[in-house]
Amino acid sequence: MSHDDTNPLPDIEARQPRPELNVEQFLPKKRPPGPLDPFWKAVWRGAATVLPPLLTVVIIIWVAATIDAYIFSPLKKGIQNAIFVATADIRSAQSLPPSLRNDAREVVVNGKTFVRMRGGKYIPKEVIEYLREQVGEEEIPPQAVDAYQLYIELRYLKPHLVLPFLIALLILVLYLLGKFVTARMGRLVWSQFEALFVSLPFVRSVYGAVKQVSDFLLAQRSMEFSRVVAVEWPRRGIWSIGLVTSESFDQLRKKTGRVILTVFIPTSPAPMTGFTVNVPEEDTVDLGISIDQAIQFIVSCGVVVPPPSSSQSVDLAAASAAHNE
Repeated sequence: MSHDDTNPLPDIEARQPRPELNVEQFLPKKRPPGPLDPFWKAVWRGAATVLPPLLTVVIIIWVAATIDAYIFSPLKKGIQNAIFVATADIRSAQSLPPSLRNDAREVVVNGKTFVRMRGGKYIPKEVIEYLREQVGEEEIPPQAVDAYQLYIELRYLKPHLVLPFLIALLILVLYLLGKFVTARMGRLVWSQFEALFVSLPFVRSVYGAVKQVSDFLLAQRSMEFSRVVAVEWPRRGIWSIGLVTSESFDQLRKKTGRVILTVFIPTSPAPMTGFTVNVPEEDTVDLGISIDQAIQFIVSCGVVVPPPSSSQSVDLAAASAAHNE
């Protein structure tokens, strides 16, 4: 029996070629242009123009409202309560002399006129007169405590006075907190608190992400980048934008005999996270763009592309050709 007879596999060359698959039949057919297409293109172009500044304003307003709701408002309320405890002159009917306990609308005690409010308590008449001038008779709260709180807010907590004070107070608190956690005992206390805080199941994941963002934005030792390069990463043929931080370990230079760069490759759309790789300098392509342009490109997921230059395209093409060889 010949070798061909014993081969259980069919002859590949004798097979009939399969018909080519028409991929276009599975793709959605292009709709013919309609009469309203220019109109909608102009609408989308206008939306793309107004959306960035609009979102910027919305984010600024949201941040300001959040700070006011969770920081300034509690501080203002605390100051208001402290002033109320220190200065409020609210008298009950039982504290008045027996001759004045006649449910009169106004009473005079030691030469000072008091006005009776709902609930039978009395507050100074000057408080009512000030509120009448500021908000009107109908807007004066009927209860003595509420009326006095409104008086303190309008009289002592005016926005142009209290806002600079709250900002200065917040800066002072942050300064003292920073000095505290810098000390050895402060670091120990804060680390214990942080360990207890992250032990909660749901808080752990949220706190970790928030801490990474805050450390990236508020770290005193900011990451210094020297230039922007293109690196073939994670494999050859795929180019990623990298930010050169420094030259790498001296041991790598001695081992390879080449200059090794430490490159931070940020991820989209959050450039505060990414990967750190060590790449030979000749395997990188200097893109000749600024750090801000690179960050904009990464955050926008490649939508915002820096203006091209002839040197960039030539360098990138030369690098691709060299690696293909």
